[in-house]
Amino acid sequence: QVQFVESGGGLVQPGGSLRLSCVASGVALDAYAVAWFRQAPGKEREGLGCISSKGGYRYSINAGRFIFSRDNTKNTVYLQMNGLRPEDTGIYYCAPDVDDCTYARRSYVPGHAWGQGTQVTVSS
Repeated sequence: QVQFVESGGGLVQPGGSLRLSCVASGVALDAYAVAWFRQAPGKEREGLGCISSKGGYRYSINAGRFIFSRDNTKNTVYLQMNGLRPEDTGIYYCAPDVDDCTYARRSYVPGHAWGQGTQVTVSS
C-alpha cells in the first residue's frame, strides 16, 4: 500500500520558517510528482504547489514563500515555508500529483487516501 507521510510541522512565530518533509512508503517517490496541500481550520483543503517527478518543474501559489524541492535518493520531498503568517496555520499534507501539477492546481487528488498530515501553527 502506498503511503505518503508528512513531518516537520510545529509551532512557529510569525515571520519564521519551517521545512516540511514528505516520505513515501511502498513506492519509489521519483515515479511521482508530489503536491502539498493545506487545510486551515474550518476551510477546505487547498493546493499549495507541486514538484514534478524529476524536479524539473515546480508550481507554487506563492513562489516567494513556498519552495518545493526533492531528494530522490532519500525518497523525500520538501516544502520550505518562509515568512509564515497566522493564516498559514493548518494541517499540511502531501500527495501524488502528475507532472503538470494538475491536482495541486485543482486542490483535489482523485482516489487519494489522505494521511494524518503535519500540524503547522503560526502564533506569537
